[in-house]
Amino acid sequence: MQQKGLDFGGSAEPRHARRRALTVSELTDRVQGILETEFVDVWVEGEVSNLKRAASGHVYFSLKDARAQIRAVVWKTDARLLRFQPKDGMHVLARGSLRVYPPRGDYQVSVQVLEPLGKGSLAQAFEELKEKLDKEGLFAPGRKRPLPVLPRRIAVVTSPTGAVIRDILRVLRRRYANLDVLLYPVRVQGEGAADEIARALSALNRLGGLDVVILARGGGSLEDLWAFNEEIVARAIASSRIPTLSAVGHETDVTIADFVADLRAPTPSAAAEVVVQPKEELRARVDAAGKRLGAALRLGLTRTRARVEAAAAHRVFGAEQGRLRVRAQRVDELVRRGERALVLRLESGRERARRKRERLEALRWDRQLAARREGLARRADRLHALFRGGVDRRRAGLARIAGRLEGLSPLAVLGRGYALVWDEATGTLLRQASKTEVGRHLSIRLHRGAVRATVESREPE
Repeated sequence: MQQKGLDFGGSAEPRHARRRALTVSELTDRVQGILETEFVDVWVEGEVSNLKRAASGHVYFSLKDARAQIRAVVWKTDARLLRFQPKDGMHVLARGSLRVYPPRGDYQVSVQVLEPLGKGSLAQAFEELKEKLDKEGLFAPGRKRPLPVLPRRIAVVTSPTGAVIRDILRVLRRRYANLDVLLYPVRVQGEGAADEIARALSALNRLGGLDVVILARGGGSLEDLWAFNEEIVARAIASSRIPTLSAVGHETDVTIADFVADLRAPTPSAAAEVVVQPKEELRARVDAAGKRLGAALRLGLTRTRARVEAAAAHRVFGAEQGRLRVRAQRVDELVRRGERALVLRLESGRERARRKRERLEALRWDRQLAARREGLARRADRLHALFRGGVDRRRAGLARIAGRLEGLSPLAVLGRGYALVWDEATGTLLRQASKTEVGRHLSIRLHRGAVRATVESREPE
């Protein structure tokens, strides 16, 4: 009798055969989907460490505290908007979203906003008032009024005893000598300075007949310039019907008055130059009017580009952008590896070049030629010495022969007291007295010179 197998609701197939293992990529994709959808907007506070700036413009670093750390990256498009330069050890507050980097299985914060922590009370108050007035529209470019091209009357609100008013008047006289300038004296620092500045702006608006108002002060600390960060001054500038130019502090100083005013100048002297434009600038403005068509075309292109960028920033493209950023990070890693390899290759090439230079140095033709030249010079010196010695010996021989000839010379005999006698008639040399006659004329040659004589008598030998 054949028996049948019993089935108690399970399969005879082993349990492990029904399981399906995930690949590393699949598991990473699932983790990436969970993290990037759950943590799309997070704020993280921590200390910056291991900060690196890639050649592509991306900024990589870690955020850490006493117990943990997390990688972070600021992409190039967001890094250009940072108001400060992050450094290792800086305590910051970062806002962004979590991203996964599959090649290493790391998760990191993609930072869009990065702010330093630990600001002072004045700086905090400055930021709060700035944000408040910005929301009210006091900084809007649309409410900024252009300065008049050729102002006739200018009011200056500043201290009457400082160097600021002297600098402004000197520039104005140089650029426009017939300009009317009205000085409204105020305190620009300390208790009550903000109220005086606000009252000055209100009084000048009631006076009327003014083309522009310059609000000026020299440089100083944040506390020294605080009168121009008061809300009462900001609202007085915003309420002014006269175009207002802020010239407070140095070029690096920024105040609330700069944001509210119709125009900001980096220094008081620069404010005077901006208010009164020279003739060359007016001519340039006329020339610029002929270029408005090109500016309008560029504006249209800019608006079209902005619409394209806005469309590209839609969340539909977010996933693709994340993959592109992963690839960009991978490219940065490859660039770093390539740079290290190039440095090693360069150092190896330099070492080989050094060894070849040493070998070439030993085989240098110029040194061998110099040695040959030195040997030839020594031989030339020896030949010259031999030649000089031969010449000296021959000169000595010639001197001896000359001495012997000198001893045999008739002139030498004459030098010992002898003389030569010639008969002038016959021109013959007389050797015997018998060869001449009395009355004949004779020529006598002495050792030095000659004389003439006449024969008076003859004597036998």
